[in-house]
Amino acid sequence: GPCTECSCSSGKEPDKDPTHTKKKENGDRLCVPKIFFGTRTHKQITQISRELKRTAYSYVPMTILSSRDYTCIHPVVSNSSNRNEMCVELLEGKQGRTCSYYHGVHKLSEHHALQSASRMYQAWDIEDLVSLGRKLRACPYFAARELMMGADIVFCPYNYLLDPQIRESMDIKLKDQVVILDEAHNIEDCARESVSYGVTESQLRAAREELDFMVNNNIRQKDHEPLRAVCCSLI
Repeated sequence: GPCTECSCSSGKEPDKDPTHTKKKENGDRLCVPKIFFGTRTHKQITQISRELKRTAYSYVPMTILSSRDYTCIHPVVSNSSNRNEMCVELLEGKQGRTCSYYHGVHKLSEHHALQSASRMYQAWDIEDLVSLGRKLRACPYFAARELMMGADIVFCPYNYLLDPQIRESMDIKLKDQVVILDEAHNIEDCARESVSYGVTESQLRAAREELDFMVNNNIRQKDHEPLRAVCCSLI
């Protein structure tokens, strides 16, 4: 049966070791690592999954992590400028509405075309997932995340691996896993971007005014005075 604690690839001597875990001497289970394959752009992921399809490893369980910009199929959310916030609001059901596509996620993540057991499984790209999602009225964004559990190889843009906030929100755990970075000479720029933040002078002035107000009204002065000083020096 599939091992719940780690990723399991089918086809390699299933009878001998059905869970694909090795026993360590102290009784801990040693899991087969996942391969995280980071690329610079989403377009490159499409090219790589196309290449994977042509190899003997086309049946290996995989997934592609990408943003809602590429995978949201909700008619209203997908056309909005802030898909992330709108999606979260829908899922929280604040307006009394919810997302029917999200509730159909399992229809997509368990679909035979994405499962290797049926041997119909083939490497896929984002477009394949989205068109199947439309057919099944199921959310590709969350299905791709769910498929990460059983995937042996996970494709994603660099910043999903480099940016700690994205790693956390996507629940990506890299300890003891294999990480491959394609075109790694671009990593420096990507790392710089993930810890950089753009701010305008008017935003700084507005922040300074708010901090002035806090300090003058004795609201956590110790915390706010140094922040005000930073704003002033930047202006």
